[in-house]
Amino acid sequence: MSENQPSRVIPINISQEMRTSFLDYSMSVIVSRALPDVRDGLKPVHRRILHAMNELGMTSDKAYKKSARIVGEVIGKYHPHGDSAVYETMVRMAQDFSYRYELIDGHGNFGSIDGDAAAAMRYTEARMSKISMELVRDIRKDTIDFKDNYDGSEQEPAVLPARFPNLLVNGASGIAVGMATNIPPHQLGEIIDGLLALSHDPDLEINDLMEYIPGPDFPTAGLILGREGIRKAYHTGKGSILLRAKVEIEQEANGKETILVTELPYQVNKAKLIEKIAELVRDKRIEGITDLRDESDRNGMRIVIEVRRDMNANVLLNNLYKHTALQTSFGINLLALVDGQPRVLNLKECLSYYLDHQKVVIRRRTQYDLNKAEARAHILEGLRIALDHIDEIISLIRSSATTDIARAGLMEQFNLSHEQAQAILDMRLQRLTGLERDKIENEYKELVALIAELKAILADEEKLLDIIREELTEIKEKYNDERRTEITVGFDMIEDEDLIPRENIVITLTHNGYIKRMPIDTYKSQNRGGRGIQGMGTNENDFVEQLFPTNTHHYILFFTNKGKVYRLKGYEIPDLGRTAKGIPIINLIQIEKDEYITTVFPIEEFVDDSYLFFVTKKGIAKRSTLSAFSNIRKGGLIALSLREEDELISVRLTNGEKEVFVGTKKGLSIRFKEEDVRTMGRTAAGVKAITLAENDHVVGVGIIEEDEEVLIVTEKGYGKRTSVDEYRLQTRGGKGIKTCNITDKTGDMVSLRMVKNNEDLMIITTSGIVIRTAVSGISQLGRNTMGVKLIKISDGDSVATVARIQEDDENPQEVTEEEHSENNTDTEE
Repeated sequence: MSENQPSRVIPINISQEMRTSFLDYSMSVIVSRALPDVRDGLKPVHRRILHAMNELGMTSDKAYKKSARIVGEVIGKYHPHGDSAVYETMVRMAQDFSYRYELIDGHGNFGSIDGDAAAAMRYTEARMSKISMELVRDIRKDTIDFKDNYDGSEQEPAVLPARFPNLLVNGASGIAVGMATNIPPHQLGEIIDGLLALSHDPDLEINDLMEYIPGPDFPTAGLILGREGIRKAYHTGKGSILLRAKVEIEQEANGKETILVTELPYQVNKAKLIEKIAELVRDKRIEGITDLRDESDRNGMRIVIEVRRDMNANVLLNNLYKHTALQTSFGINLLALVDGQPRVLNLKECLSYYLDHQKVVIRRRTQYDLNKAEARAHILEGLRIALDHIDEIISLIRSSATTDIARAGLMEQFNLSHEQAQAILDMRLQRLTGLERDKIENEYKELVALIAELKAILADEEKLLDIIREELTEIKEKYNDERRTEITVGFDMIEDEDLIPRENIVITLTHNGYIKRMPIDTYKSQNRGGRGIQGMGTNENDFVEQLFPTNTHHYILFFTNKGKVYRLKGYEIPDLGRTAKGIPIINLIQIEKDEYITTVFPIEEFVDDSYLFFVTKKGIAKRSTLSAFSNIRKGGLIALSLREEDELISVRLTNGEKEVFVGTKKGLSIRFKEEDVRTMGRTAAGVKAITLAENDHVVGVGIIEEDEEVLIVTEKGYGKRTSVDEYRLQTRGGKGIKTCNITDKTGDMVSLRMVKNNEDLMIITTSGIVIRTAVSGISQLGRNTMGVKLIKISDGDSVATVARIQEDDENPQEVTEEEHSENNTDTEE
């Protein structure tokens, strides 16, 4: 290169060039690839596919055509990318488990919910679905702008007319550069109802719109747990919702349970889900599944999980929710293009922008129809003039040497335009008949009326909105279907407490762990001493073990044998009918395998002057202030640090000045002051309450109240009542004194509890036999006796536990907090 020749090397700043180039690239991806337009809810590739099919005449009323033909048209004219990208997009648009309302009617193998790929494009066929025809309706009436394609040889639509709000109806997902969108699908009728309401009242708030649009509606149905995530997403444009499979538990005649999965969360691969469950069983991370099979067919989904006879299906199901995609979250991000710029939108903005788009579409369509009507009326005016002067016109045409001379003569002599003159020249002689003259006159009158109507629409926004409402209502009537996804109470989701009224309620808990709440009015209608009402539809082997009054905003504490405490608010326990059985408590709190509830009670507030008194199976006691448990996480909190092979037997709520009674398997007991156990921190292990001999352990704990006696029951069915006065007060940590004469005839002691004379007890054996007995019918005997026979025990059977019955017809308003401190479960399962 000579010295005088300018250099072709241009020095640039590399960081500046990288910044500029990357911004150009990212904006190209954002606008031209990954994000949907707020107006039609489509990305460019979806829009191009539908436009190409419409141009090829592959409409819903025509025959199917090969997918390869459609893909070729799209990449050849509009979308300069790989054919696989276009075909995969087409496939998703035809899948009933991907799109809430499919935009393509596929014929052939278009994949499955098991993740099976679609057949090659040369084998499958497709056409537009009926509802996708509404997206392109009136596209040829100048309703939208067209732009050049990638090489300027064709025109493609910048947006589709979109006669229904596709952005929310079918949703969208896409990853751009530095941003992503994830819009869930919705039910068509609900979205249209929201649009109609907003068109009548533009000042509607988002909470008002949620009266019409309760939440997303997924094509695979399933459940949405809680409304708080939906509410947050609709208000801010971002939120997360919890999705859960629809599951039923069937109980066979032999007592064995089976879990049936009939609906899955959105975008969950069924085959991978089954594979994951099998993997968890193989690795022994989940136990209790004896068989796993997929019985799905063309009639619907059906995954069958057979549960081992000794396993609780609800416990197993909770573990499956925790470890598999039977429960998953969906992160909502309402990001879309508004005037070519990405924006996070709330629900109202999504609907408002769609309404604005429809106003433009209807206005442009009306203007197009007006222009066409005026042009036709102009021609008809010329024809009317010709018919009125037909003889002169025929004479003029006959005397003209050429068409141009005839046209010029008509324009000059009758003051016609070029178009009118040409129309007269093109007119056939048959139009001169009387019938044809009437047709022209009638058509002209109709056009005059139509032009007046179209001008009125353009001049009045309310008339424009009326047309939008009418067409939306028409689409709703034509394509609306039932909601698929059920929105349920999210027991493990934090709801907005301000929206939940403060109500006095009654909570019942059965021996088998079924819980529910009811309004306290259920009991107020009766006086003490009445016959009562049926309070719960329990089975023969179940009964109400706890019944206590509380408030929807009070806390309910659940203590387990593993030394953990869980917490719910009153409103989080489902409100069920008086005769309903309730739901398993393990559906509400995330207890682990081999963990069960030992104690439950309500708390209004966590104060310093109340105490929790803990006693373990190995005789360890601990006392902590109630306020130490004010912050309990969703997954539970350690309430007591247990030593190896120890379990929490019981927890009691006290005032700090009570006396404690502890009984053991070998018939020993100790009575000591609660103050003997100093107050400790939440995670402390505790101190010795009673010194146990080898092979002995604690079976019962009581807090001594007025008018109470000590009741003991042995494994061979013997029992007795003994006055508290027969037990001297001792210092904690001693070996205790004899409370029952244990022999081979009686067997070991299985239960010790404080009782009152007017109560009833349930005695349950290991074989499942349950008998009810009144405390007043049990003999009152001395401390050093073996008791009397309470239940006849067969060979190989023994008493498993004893529980106090809470009567459903008892007025719970008269149960005080002091009385309730004893009304908790301390059974050893």
